[in-house]
Amino acid sequence: MVLGSGTTRRRRLLGVLLLAAVVLVTAGGVAAVRLAGDRAPDRGAASSAPPSPSAAGSPTTSPSPPPPPPGADITGPLNLLLVGVDTRVSVPGWEPHADAVLVLHVPRGLDRAYLFSLPRDLVVDIPAFPKAGYRGGRTKLTHAMSYGSRVPGRPKQPNTAQGYELLRSTVSGYTGLRIDAGAVVTFNGFDRLVDSLGGVDLTIDQRVVSRHRQPDGRHRKPGAGGYVGPQMVYEKGNRHLTGWQALDYARQRYIPGGDYSRQRHQQQLIRALVRKILDQDLARDPDRVQQVADALGDTLIYVGGRRLVDVAYALGGLPADRFALVGLPGGSVGSGGAYRGEQLTSVGRRFLTELRAGRAEQYLKANPTLRVKT
Repeated sequence: MVLGSGTTRRRRLLGVLLLAAVVLVTAGGVAAVRLAGDRAPDRGAASSAPPSPSAAGSPTTSPSPPPPPPGADITGPLNLLLVGVDTRVSVPGWEPHADAVLVLHVPRGLDRAYLFSLPRDLVVDIPAFPKAGYRGGRTKLTHAMSYGSRVPGRPKQPNTAQGYELLRSTVSGYTGLRIDAGAVVTFNGFDRLVDSLGGVDLTIDQRVVSRHRQPDGRHRKPGAGGYVGPQMVYEKGNRHLTGWQALDYARQRYIPGGDYSRQRHQQQLIRALVRKILDQDLARDPDRVQQVADALGDTLIYVGGRRLVDVAYALGGLPADRFALVGLPGGSVGSGGAYRGEQLTSVGRRFLTELRAGRAEQYLKANPTLRVKT
């Protein structure tokens, strides 16, 4: 493919489709073909017109076989790592933290998909990462992004893409899954994405009081022991949320259920965004796509060994009704009463084992409470 001046914009768009996981598997193929410049034919369709009638006696030649579509050799399994990052760009030298870590698994055959979250405070083994001067250790998952982002000799210039490398290795080591590609989006990027779509309709499943925002959207001020000032409250029921509201709601973890409730809310928000994008037929509207891409700017990073256009096209035929949200149960761990982090229960860990073995669907049928309701 010849990369033109719009390559960066197109990759950002495809990153949006990757982040909104269902869009990637239902509309990604259309967007890849129409907007990324790969005018490949549909699978099984002939792209060559019949040869023009030739002069009498002129030899005829057989038409050349059509080129394969993007990602035709991708058969699965595929594992995509989606990361929401708190960069706090207003604080010089602040190291990015992985505030949301989600994995999209598509088994061999590309006929279904599973999206699950890992707790940000999950206690894991983080491997050594010489590029950042990190020697390795056992600590919270969120720190993998921070430690990996460090650039020796430049303490106040963290590298988010580099941090993703260490996070990817850590997630792969814990889950036993090879990570094929991924996307990192900042809080500001997610805020802009929702606003560019005109907000999002979400069913709020529990009353949530914000620690970070006031009812008018302004940030609450730091005070003794936390933040002070009036608080935004999200009541149960069907609500229309703006960008800052959607992000604020999905960030809250000091609520009943803690970080596990927050993981559920993040997955529900992605599903709601998908519905919004599909309702607007975004993938087929270049002007709206441009608006979304412009809104994101440089707040999204895509990392992958294969072009995202290949991945998107390969998943273009996956049925939307075979996309499952999975909540992995866990609990806190500590020593001497001191909180150390989180660990998955045996049921949660077993899901990863069954996923690798290709038995996820049977396991979910036997453990229906793992399916996240929307």
